[in-house]
Amino acid sequence: MDRFYWSDSPLKSDESLVFQQTGVRLYDGDKKTKFDRGLLILTTHRLLWRDPKDQTCTVALDLPLVVFLEEKPSGFAKSAKISVYMSVAPSSKPPGPVTSSVYNFVLLSFREAGETQFFRSFQEALTQKRWLQSSIPVQVAAQSSIQNRQIRTGITGIERKMQAKNKQMEQNISEAFEDLSKLIDKAKEMVDLSRTISNKIRDKQGAITEDETIKFKSYLLSLGIPDPVTRETHGSGAMYHMELAKELSRVLEKPLQECGGMMSLTDVYCWVNRARGMELLSPDDLLNACKMLEALGLPVRLKIFDSGVVVLHLLSHSEEEIILDTTKLVFVFSAHTCLNNYISFLSVTITFFFSLEFLNFIFLILVGGEEVTYS
Repeated sequence: MDRFYWSDSPLKSDESLVFQQTGVRLYDGDKKTKFDRGLLILTTHRLLWRDPKDQTCTVALDLPLVVFLEEKPSGFAKSAKISVYMSVAPSSKPPGPVTSSVYNFVLLSFREAGETQFFRSFQEALTQKRWLQSSIPVQVAAQSSIQNRQIRTGITGIERKMQAKNKQMEQNISEAFEDLSKLIDKAKEMVDLSRTISNKIRDKQGAITEDETIKFKSYLLSLGIPDPVTRETHGSGAMYHMELAKELSRVLEKPLQECGGMMSLTDVYCWVNRARGMELLSPDDLLNACKMLEALGLPVRLKIFDSGVVVLHLLSHSEEEIILDTTKLVFVFSAHTCLNNYISFLSVTITFFFSLEFLNFIFLILVGGEEVTYS
């Protein structure tokens, strides 16, 4: 961090803007600094960080001091980062926020994504070396010893970094082959299971067992979402949450039907992250996306009960629909009950009437008397 110096921010006459990204934090080595959530600006000559609340707070790093870049992907509760390795700062460097540091690198932490495009632009700017085409004269004699020291330090650093990178690459390749073997074994199980199901259906030798059905569904679920919505592909903010809400509605509609039309938000979080594989969602992103389901008119809705329980449910299982269906069932049941009662009463009446007529007929035969009238 001692390579950075205070800057008045305006671009130089021969300097042009390359890329910029908001929500970036600076680290001195692995240590956090006060420079948080600022605007990171990449030019053809410098790397600048500006405080959005205080435009006068701007620090800069000359690109000729940058030796090596390394991209670090995001992880669980960790944002993506870019490591910037630097050579020794020249003695003529203007004053900066840090006078001395034990680290020869800084970390750029991207809180609002955009690290991939920034990394590519950064690499391209270092390759082009536009600062060498500057019309400003350079004091070669005064800087010769410093530049030689920088070159020696830079080459040594690059060699060490390349050795470490090769070692890490070998380890990654070994782990990849182990994962590939596991994938091949799992694929064999899926092929055998699909062949068994296909043979039973073709030969009609009996229904598929419940265990086989559950196992087959678990394999299909493990295949996950083929093209999940990410901040890299859809940016950040409202647009990202809108696309994420559409994805949630699309992939959750069938599981919700199988679960009776309703699923707790905790279960939804586990289910979705399992289906997304390595592209995990944070709880905040999931909740913000669920809040936009109703505004987008999607068939899946968010419901918060008075007890505090949060669920996702199908539109057909809303309170209004359930009340309406229940009311219809009550009316149907009441009408059915009344009809049964009427039929029972009519049956008793008819039975009683025919019984009276039959008794009167028997009496006339036996006694030969007059017809008896019952009131």
